[in-house]
Amino acid sequence: MKAMVCTKYGSPDVLELQEVAKPTPRDNEILVKIHATTVASGDIRVRRFHSPFLLWLPMRIFLGLTRPRKAILGVELAGEVVETGAKVKKFKNGDAIFAMTGMNFGAYAEYTCLPEDRAVAMKPANLSYQEAAALSFGGTTALHFFRKGQIEAGQKVLIYGASGAVGTSAIQLAKIVGTEVTGVCSAANFEWVKSLGADKLIDYTKEDFTKSPERYDVIFDAVGKSSKASCKKLLTPNGRYVSVEGQGIAKILTDDLLYLKGLIETGKLKPVIDKCYPFEQIPEAHRYVEKGHKKGNVVITINHDEL
Repeated sequence: MKAMVCTKYGSPDVLELQEVAKPTPRDNEILVKIHATTVASGDIRVRRFHSPFLLWLPMRIFLGLTRPRKAILGVELAGEVVETGAKVKKFKNGDAIFAMTGMNFGAYAEYTCLPEDRAVAMKPANLSYQEAAALSFGGTTALHFFRKGQIEAGQKVLIYGASGAVGTSAIQLAKIVGTEVTGVCSAANFEWVKSLGADKLIDYTKEDFTKSPERYDVIFDAVGKSSKASCKKLLTPNGRYVSVEGQGIAKILTDDLLYLKGLIETGKLKPVIDKCYPFEQIPEAHRYVEKGHKKGNVVITINHDEL
């Protein structure tokens, strides 16, 4: 099968389309024919490997010394079950699913194997494979950090990085809970960020949001570019600051995927897609994401007939 392999750490040029062995599912696994994946922040971080000096060696030992130990990146996917292990009970051949692979990566390929008891769920019936692939990373990450922030109805919530993959999900999920949401993004994205539910907007290119006179019950940095110290004065006495910075990939729960699926199918949540790239253009997709201006998700479509 074809896979986009990260041959070493570095620029998007280190990603190469290669022929690799097609995996065989173990007794508890399903073999998935992948139709769509994304370029998530976790893929970018691992591929380019920027790490503080004191963490450089421990992280290299964990991830791989000269290249990622999991050389096929990709943390989320949508596809079709084409083979099941002998003990699999939840899924059957032909099932359309969406899933998170997390730190196991592996979604930049035509096929991958997933344990049936991990973060795998039936694809929402009203989404395409591309839309379903754009659902899980941002949605599960926002849910994870909202739990840490103990978000509740009636609170005031500020979301920094409101226009990204995590931020666009966070806005919608915060509104579903019943909060007042302030989104921080560029003015160019105001209209569609507001369409997702943001009540108030701050243009970070013209205004330092940390100098706002407002006070918030939860501040969620969805891009990891602020600090708790700089945001402390914006918090209410019992307010909480949470950030994706230094957290890696959030803990993935199958129940979160099922919750997101239910919201999608009842029309309360929608995935946001900026651009779609064909499989062989994953390096170009990485370059686009690294510019830092994407809106929502960048999706990769895998057309098996063309590979």
